[in-house]
Amino acid sequence: MHDALIFTPADVDLTRSPLRATLDAPTHVLGAFNPGFTRLPSGNLLMMVRIAEALSEPVQNGHVHAIRWTPTGYVRDAFPLDQVDMADPRQFELKGRPHRILGLTSLSWLLPVELDPAGCTVLHVHYDRAVAPAAGYQDYGVEDARISRIGERWYMTTCSVSAERHSTTLHISDNGLDYRLDGIILDHQNKDMLLFEGLVDGAFHALTRPLGEVYFAYPPDSPYAGGPAINVARSPDALHWRPLGAPGLRARKDSLSAMKIGGGTPPILTPDGWLILYHGVETRAQVGVYRTFWALLDRDDPTRILRLEDHNPLLEANPALTAPIADRLYLPTPVVFTTGIVDAGDHYIVASGEADLACRITHIGKALFA
Repeated sequence: MHDALIFTPADVDLTRSPLRATLDAPTHVLGAFNPGFTRLPSGNLLMMVRIAEALSEPVQNGHVHAIRWTPTGYVRDAFPLDQVDMADPRQFELKGRPHRILGLTSLSWLLPVELDPAGCTVLHVHYDRAVAPAAGYQDYGVEDARISRIGERWYMTTCSVSAERHSTTLHISDNGLDYRLDGIILDHQNKDMLLFEGLVDGAFHALTRPLGEVYFAYPPDSPYAGGPAINVARSPDALHWRPLGAPGLRARKDSLSAMKIGGGTPPILTPDGWLILYHGVETRAQVGVYRTFWALLDRDDPTRILRLEDHNPLLEANPALTAPIADRLYLPTPVVFTTGIVDAGDHYIVASGEADLACRITHIGKALFA
């Protein structure tokens, strides 16, 4: 089985970053990870890689700085150190606020990386087609693309981050490589919206994973743990979405993902139903352990779960893969975050983010899903 890192921070040429034209501070690549994934008309594969570009010296003169996009360029905002908590290396939290308010010392943008049909070789890095912030609701970055080919179009959902809102945005492409922003489609924090790769009863469908400040308890004898869960929504046009009333996937108490679950790959149609790979998180340290699990949904009613594999992980973080770049690791727990799947005949090609650091490509035989 092929299982390797295909793209790492060292592969990014920051001289071609969209930040370079206006940002007045040195930066480095904190991570090149969580790629949207699809097959192009040529047969080659495309990863839409999240580049988390971080300030090399975020703390200066008693302040921590955040990068922010504006219509006239990128700027740095300074926050006094005595007013923030910097326990998480990826962000800082403002103290003494009635709500949890975060700042980021990095800003994410998306880089299209073209691979050979097997996903084993990088053929081209398309800096000229990078997706960067372009609106006020993206002033802290564009994150975690997921790409679904539906008919002759490619639909890419992204998480847009700003002080205004934490929303889901949609980009559309007619060739799989050039994407145009179509605006906000979910106006609340929802980091894992994945469009099904095909229509159900003539309508678009998507997995969503809304986040909130509070969740309510299941009965004590319920098998479910509560917390963030995967729901299903329906749309006539991929722009206007209505959540379905039936529940979707829920974290179960006796599984390895009792802390929370969330969408991974866009659902693809198989002879047995809609196959989805999703992430489940086990409580450990501050971040938790992220693993990849899978489920099958009914082809005609995707709220009906035909099979749920949440005990034996399909993928786990592999320290051997990141050993050559271990000096760049910054997360305290193992993380694999699967974000794309492509059919390759007798196997699937699966794209993941490894350790929030690099892009991992894994070939998985279809027999594992029997």
